[in-house]
Amino acid sequence: LAHGLAALDRQIPVLSEEDAEIGLAERSAWQRWWLVDPLDGTKEFIADSEEFTVNVALIEQGRVVFGVVGVPARDVCYFGGADLGAWRRQGKGEAQALQVRAAPPGALTLVASRRHSSPAQERLLAQLSEDFGDLELTSVGSSLKFCLLAEGAADLYPRLAPTSQWDTAAAQGVLEGAGGEVLDLQGLPLRYEARESYLNPSFIALPAAAPWRAGLLQRARGLG
Repeated sequence: LAHGLAALDRQIPVLSEEDAEIGLAERSAWQRWWLVDPLDGTKEFIADSEEFTVNVALIEQGRVVFGVVGVPARDVCYFGGADLGAWRRQGKGEAQALQVRAAPPGALTLVASRRHSSPAQERLLAQLSEDFGDLELTSVGSSLKFCLLAEGAADLYPRLAPTSQWDTAAAQGVLEGAGGEVLDLQGLPLRYEARESYLNPSFIALPAAAPWRAGLLQRARGLG
């Protein structure tokens, strides 16, 4: 990955989970950089699950411009960006355009981590059950959770437990290209400006035009 990205443009620095010991003073001067996780879903990989990904995102001034999420075990690649659109490609086949769904065909479908939750997240799920009735929960590993939303197979991904910047940026680009968004609990877009910690705040990923968006964000603010 490092060799390939350098071949595209040697002037763009790379920040990855495996090479994150770069001082804040240096990173603060970057205007554009690659944000990489060469293996997202390590526990899934160790457990011989297919649900691990390779994440590569291009960041400009704290904003995701473009993201690529590779799923090696399935020979699938998702890619896209907010101003570009989003696509899914299987093997050497033709890329298929992605679009979030604004409304579920039945029960509201939530995606969640197989291994990570929190008391705040459980409270939000209980509140959503009050608002929407029965929920359909889909547990999946790695950044595939965002990709399920991007391809219209799920409606909501709340994450009120820790993640790192390299866990989310690439798939955020895909979701935004498909008409979705990733917001913190105050309703602001999740951003990637240089800061001392690489941890993200809690966030919610959803279709930008969902009719239930305002009510959900009101619920989320109460947990912030």
